[in-house]
Amino acid sequence: MKKIALIAVMALFTLATSAQVKLAHVNFNELVTLMPESDNARSTMAAAQKEANETYQSMVEEAQTKYNEYQQKQSTWTAAIRESKEKELGDIQNRIQEFQQSIQQELQQQNEQLMTPIYDKARKAVEKIAKAGGYVFVFDSSQYIYVDPSQSKDLTPEARKALNIPEGRTIESLQKELQAKQESAASATGSATGTAK
Repeated sequence: MKKIALIAVMALFTLATSAQVKLAHVNFNELVTLMPESDNARSTMAAAQKEANETYQSMVEEAQTKYNEYQQKQSTWTAAIRESKEKELGDIQNRIQEFQQSIQQELQQQNEQLMTPIYDKARKAVEKIAKAGGYVFVFDSSQYIYVDPSQSKDLTPEARKALNIPEGRTIESLQKELQAKQESAASATGSATGTAK
């Protein structure tokens, strides 16, 4: 598949140089990642993931509590009670496994629902810029190792403006921002746990 794409790009470059066809490229991954709408999607997904983790943790704690009770009291129970408790433990384990499977699918679907309009908006912005500039072909530079700037114009800066991405914002600055949020949340969780104790 990559070979076919490479051949197609080479053919387009050949066509471009011989027929003066205008080519352009854009870093689509950068655009989508840095769009303000992606910040909202990340926050929504982080909250959903946190809630899923808390629910899972609660289920595991319930299972552990019941298992500890079973370990401590099984020798004093009648066979019928012991059998009932073992069934209960099995049911809890099954619920945990079912929850794990279903929550992963739900989170993936939620992420797709949040990201699809973002991808569409970015694509439409690039299309509009390309049409206005008379470009015949715009390819995603994040998918290629090298792009010759003398043969292809980078539309990323124009697309960034069209999508309201702040000028100084980069993937690196976003990663630092997200890491700082994670550290802040982790220290807040640690403080809350310490207070609870």
